[in-house]
Amino acid sequence: MMILWILLILAVIFIIWKQGKTYNYWRNHNIKQKDGLDQIKAFLSVIFRRESFFDMMINLYDSFPNERYFGTYQGTVPILTIKDPEIIKQVTVKEFDHFLNHKSVVPDGIDPLWSKNLFALKDIEWREMRSTLSPSFTSSKMKVIFSLMKECADDYVDYFLKQKKPIEIELKDTTTRYTNDVIATAAFGIKCDSINERDNEFYLMGKKTTVLSVLKLLMYSMAPGLSKAIKLQLFPGDVYHFFKKLIKDTIQARETHGTIRPDMIHLLLEARKGRKLDDSSTEVIDTGFATVEESSIHTNSTKPIQEITDLDIAAQAMIFFFAGFDSVSVLMSFMGYELVANPDIQTRLQEEIDDTLKECNGKLTYEALLKMKYMDMVVSETLRKWPAAVITDRVCSKPFTIEPVNPCEKPIHLKPGDVIFIPVNAIQRDPQYFPNPDRFDPERFNDENKGNIQPYTYMPFGLGPRNCIGSRFAILETKTIFFSMLAKFNFVTIDKTQIPIKLTKKSFNVAGESGIWIGLEARSTNETNRKM
Repeated sequence: MMILWILLILAVIFIIWKQGKTYNYWRNHNIKQKDGLDQIKAFLSVIFRRESFFDMMINLYDSFPNERYFGTYQGTVPILTIKDPEIIKQVTVKEFDHFLNHKSVVPDGIDPLWSKNLFALKDIEWREMRSTLSPSFTSSKMKVIFSLMKECADDYVDYFLKQKKPIEIELKDTTTRYTNDVIATAAFGIKCDSINERDNEFYLMGKKTTVLSVLKLLMYSMAPGLSKAIKLQLFPGDVYHFFKKLIKDTIQARETHGTIRPDMIHLLLEARKGRKLDDSSTEVIDTGFATVEESSIHTNSTKPIQEITDLDIAAQAMIFFFAGFDSVSVLMSFMGYELVANPDIQTRLQEEIDDTLKECNGKLTYEALLKMKYMDMVVSETLRKWPAAVITDRVCSKPFTIEPVNPCEKPIHLKPGDVIFIPVNAIQRDPQYFPNPDRFDPERFNDENKGNIQPYTYMPFGLGPRNCIGSRFAILETKTIFFSMLAKFNFVTIDKTQIPIKLTKKSFNVAGESGIWIGLEARSTNETNRKM
């Protein structure tokens, strides 16, 4: 690790030496940017834990009022950051073929398992894999998986009902355990009980996939050539070994016993045999307002996928686990925080939960959960205020011109390889799109108001064909655990509860400075029966 720090410091010195030329790139193209020294200060404020990445992006965005875009840098790489919804629409949807890929997190050639996952795949390989995986995440597939999610949620309720009072929990820890168990059963067919067996291998490996080394990410960004030369892998070796062995054993067990499960692994195994599953059933209801629509370029594709190896399957399993383990727990953690900080909203949500249970005769159904309007409003507002993905990006693959609109603008000619950032959290906290943005207000998403939200200003799961494939899964498991917990418990403040919350400066992930602590109080019989 010391060697990495030395290499990083040398890389920083090199960047500062070059900044006189590189950090004037956007100014030379008539695009507003911060001065080179200010760029370095903003960058170092995150590196040396003076400011969270979440807050830094909002502050940077606010530094350029009335601009449709501005220039910044990632290491020595010029980045065009887009603020204007119309340009975002062009980049992510209308001219998608010009911006097909994400920027590589890990330089090509370093990490075969990472480079094979859906997020990292490029061009035709990405199209084929996305088309193959899409049927795993339809509404009808979620209906099958719902029973598995509900079983996990019930296990957590039973656990806390047996605990001695008072009950104090740290939400990030608790929710990652729940997301771990859901992924284990829904995607791999493995039963985990991470709330009781706190050090099970599946959970420990999940934690290792999400504790990304800031130092490694900086090395990839600032010194990709050096990272490739020393073969700097993103995850520890035991994580790769775990996923490769897990997939090998799962495939062997399914082929030996003829086991069929409606999950991602089954789809990939069928595709390897040359069979592509279709899911063209009519979907009457969807998971919620924030659910992204699957593009026709995925659902209408008939092109057979290239040969699928065990490594391909392990890569998809790892990225699904990586994304589902941490990102969804961010949503759950901050939703729990907002319900504690806004008890009137919690009470109203519990009233809807009680009414739903009455209509279902005490047993929640998939259809009843998805018809809960206020539940969806609370989830949607949490995703607006606290998106797990602070930014999303695209890489230009064909020459593209952003035409001028304002008098001071000139055409911007993007060339292949140029990188665009879209600051998700800053746009979703822009008062011109969401008035009083720091206020937690689910009414933004009621039937009357949600139609007034300007398109391409709300994007917690990304936009266009390259959006998050797992949005339905994430929203459904969130609604399931909150329904189950709030039916039995009130979320209350305790001495450790921090209101207003402060974000950690120790990582790029969105998390509380001292964790997100709340208390659980069992609801009284009179309270739970008030609507029965």
